[in-house]
Amino acid sequence: MVFNRKILLEDGQEYFGYSFGSLEDRVCEIVFNTSMVGYQEIVSDPSYTYQAVVMTYPLIGNYGMADADYEAKTPTIGALIVREYNDEPSNFRSIETLSQVMETYHIPGVWGIDTRKLTRSIRDRGSRKVLITDASTSTEKGLAILRKREIPRDAVSRVSCDTMWISRAEPETYHVVAIDCGIKQNILRSLQKRGCRVTVVPWNTPASTIENLNPDGIFLSNGPGDPTDVPQTVASVKALLGRYPIFGICLGHQIISLAYGAKTYKLKFGHRGGNHPVRNLETDKIEITSQNHSYAVDADSLATTPLTVTHINLLDQTVEGVKCGKDRVFSVQYHPESAPGPQDSAYLFDHFVEMMDRCR
Repeated sequence: MVFNRKILLEDGQEYFGYSFGSLEDRVCEIVFNTSMVGYQEIVSDPSYTYQAVVMTYPLIGNYGMADADYEAKTPTIGALIVREYNDEPSNFRSIETLSQVMETYHIPGVWGIDTRKLTRSIRDRGSRKVLITDASTSTEKGLAILRKREIPRDAVSRVSCDTMWISRAEPETYHVVAIDCGIKQNILRSLQKRGCRVTVVPWNTPASTIENLNPDGIFLSNGPGDPTDVPQTVASVKALLGRYPIFGICLGHQIISLAYGAKTYKLKFGHRGGNHPVRNLETDKIEITSQNHSYAVDADSLATTPLTVTHINLLDQTVEGVKCGKDRVFSVQYHPESAPGPQDSAYLFDHFVEMMDRCR
């Protein structure tokens, strides 16, 4: 079988493989994910917008795609790169193959490459731009394309809802307003099963509009890209601090930190996967967490804010959680709702509900 696709990195590295999904050319930021299961949730997670994800687990596609397992109805991942792709899934819940879904949503895929070598390259040299293209594209032409094209910075506005909508619960004990920067469906399910009716609003909704909804609490969602690309969201959150219980996850954690005056920075290759150990500094317990982010909160910059660090990543000592007890605000960098994923951190949703209950 002759190679028909190529991965070209901006430093000139090339990897040849075979196509699945869409045959479109695509320029993305290349990253890797160490999860052993959950490729459907990864493909449909809005946080991967404009990113080509290298899966370190070697076999992908073997259980197909199930209708109930999407994290977003319209996948926006940039591309998927795997070692071995299986186009004949064995799963009674499967309704389509992964390749069929990727073709529908114009997502290119490449299989048959040495993903271990490529992952080591990302780990050692960091995330960078990559071109997914036809194997016949010359290196010179490909590098010229990479030099000309920048990764767009409109990722949050692309994946956020356009208008306000409501996610119902039974019973509806609490009313949460969720600012949608790319919210995952399992976050909504996690809130619903705790009696929260969730009003989901666009990323750039003003604080005054949120106040008029009379929420019991405010949730800040995950999402793609650099948190400094959404100053409107940061401004809204800043105006709401101290007025309602607020809980943030991933990008929401970074936005809360920015709203208090802290800074963020880009990690060399980010955290992506379901096996990151995090220490809860308040209980001294270790939580195994699922993560997906390129940016982190600068620990030194927190010293001039009222925020205290609550969680630390044991692999690189990055900040994984903060809180402001006076303002009833807390956030975590990782995903307590991850599905499939570790369940160590589901208590955070319970804490949010308890906080809303006390403030009523």
